Amino acid sequence: MADNMKRERRTADEAMQVMCGPGGLFPCMTVGVMGSAGGKLTADVRRRVRRLGVGIAKRGYVLITGACPGLPHEAVKGAKEAGGIVVGVSPALNFEEHVKKYRSPTRGYDAIIYTGSGLMGREIENIRSCDVVIFAGGRSGTLGEFAIAYDEAKVIGVLKSTGGITDHLGTIMDMVNKETGSIVCCDDDPERLLNQLEEIYRDHIFPRHVRIMRSGSGPDGRLQS
Repeated sequence: MADNMKRERRTADEAMQVMCGPGGLFPCMTVGVMGSAGGKLTADVRRRVRRLGVGIAKRGYVLITGACPGLPHEAVKGAKEAGGIVVGVSPALNFEEHVKKYRSPTRGYDAIIYTGSGLMGREIENIRSCDVVIFAGGRSGTLGEFAIAYDEAKVIGVLKSTGGITDHLGTIMDMVNKETGSIVCCDDDPERLLNQLEEIYRDHIFPRHVRIMRSGSGPDGRLQS
């Protein structure tokens, strides 16, 4: 039984490598990192979130953040150290507003998407652009992002012991008492957390994407009539 499971996982991993990413039928896994853009951020928490970014890049996944400073930007730094691809979803209307009004970072991004929706408005685009979403630390904005992710049945990772909202998400879910279909996993180690999320993606999200591709218009789309 164990050998069969290993073979099935190996087959799924090989299929993911062929079908996802450059030259594949659909994009590779996108991993969002959401969390504190300010406040008191300890050196230990910064280091762990940076390790998270490194891990995302080394696995060949695309990192998505809200293009903000703080913990999400630590993940950006880590991802770029490891040669990863990073996309930011900005609340700003354009580059000037991103820099001057929101005082948000520009270093390390391969692309910044300007929503013009403001801090709260851009959260929907931010969360919906991710296959899995990881939360670290966080204040009111992060709580809003978690609410969207949880209500829309996203796969969620919680980097434990990072302070802020993240340390209370279990209690919040108990209080909400609502089954949404969201899958939530927790760990205080970035690599172990990524292992869990990777397994969920392989077993639940990737097969669904394959079914959609087989029943859709094909990987190159269809010309409009």
